[in-house]
Amino acid sequence: MIKLDIGCGGNKQEGFIGIDCRALPGIDIIHDLEVFPWPVESESVITAIASHVVEHIKPWFSIPFMEEVWRILVDGGTFAVATPYPGSRGFWQDPTHCNGWNEATWQYFDPRYPLYFIYQPKPWKILKGFPVWQSNGNIEVILEKVTNAEELIKEAHKEAEESNTLGIAVAETVKSKEALV
Repeated sequence: MIKLDIGCGGNKQEGFIGIDCRALPGIDIIHDLEVFPWPVESESVITAIASHVVEHIKPWFSIPFMEEVWRILVDGGTFAVATPYPGSRGFWQDPTHCNGWNEATWQYFDPRYPLYFIYQPKPWKILKGFPVWQSNGNIEVILEKVTNAEELIKEAHKEAEESNTLGIAVAETVKSKEALV
């Protein structure tokens, strides 16, 4: 199993294999990230990271890019992404930024959200607590590769039912306390 730093440029993380379209020192795989498949074996990556990469991917390659990362990850493998928030100074300063990803964008890849059913790409699970917006204008997310979208959907329905029950119980408690006043 390998750890892959996607679009690492000259900043490859220690312990990772680096893939980038530029022939920079330390790059292990020189390849255009918008040409699929990548020269990486299927299900050979346990962790992938992409720091300030997805905003450079042409929008019409967004889903194929995510599906390529899905292909190379093992089931349960994680994909950590950091990108400038769309409209932020960091997003607009670079003339090669062409693709804004916000909190809702990730929902197109997670079957627990209605937006997933527009394109129905390979399924991911947005890990709890993400995406996170940073005060420096970046947004970060960690996704987990899942192979059984139906199971994830059932889990989401169960959580929704439990939260609805909790909501009714809270409303009834508030109502009964108001009656005492």
